[in-house]
Amino acid sequence: MIAIIDSGIANLRSVEKGFARLGVPAEIVEAPERLAEAAGIVLPGVGAFADGIAKLRGHGFIEPLQRAIEKGTPVLGICLGLHFLFSESEEFGRHRGLDLLSGRVRRFGDAMPDPRVPAARLKVPHMGWNRVRIERDAPIFRGLPEEPFFYFVHSYYVEPADPEVTAATAEYGLRFTAAIWRDNLFATQFHPEKSQALGLKLLENFAALAR
Repeated sequence: MIAIIDSGIANLRSVEKGFARLGVPAEIVEAPERLAEAAGIVLPGVGAFADGIAKLRGHGFIEPLQRAIEKGTPVLGICLGLHFLFSESEEFGRHRGLDLLSGRVRRFGDAMPDPRVPAARLKVPHMGWNRVRIERDAPIFRGLPEEPFFYFVHSYYVEPADPEVTAATAEYGLRFTAAIWRDNLFATQFHPEKSQALGLKLLENFAALAR
């Protein structure tokens, strides 16, 4: 069973439906102790960092999640779930993350030039389909093209202290980390559950690691 963490900070049903379309057993879990029995764990999230990390702590998910990662359980963070893994976020102040990966969460600038339109500025949040460049042959990318398109919705991006954890990048005013990979820990800035066939392939690859 793949456990989808229910901390009240994500559209969990779309993630659950993605695995269902693949015929993969996945369940939204409200009890933190259920993580110990999961073959894989998904940490989704949308909204503000401070509220999200507070809800994870308040629901008691932090320590069980850390124990599962230490045990070697495959974990997939999605969007805000990626941000939680890092040391801190500058979203509406300064807030501590899980510090599983060194680095910080930063906001896109408001005056980034749009390379497609002279004198225009890119809008924040970054929303829609964007090309992703795979930088490392992470298991979740098996069978995908070298530069697949995925769906993004975010105003903040991660800046890892160690560039070696970056598994994929994308371009939006600057080149930013679109996915990370370290051992059994994976996370994407984009939403695979909203990215049609290629997103489903990524979820299928993750599910294969959890067997």
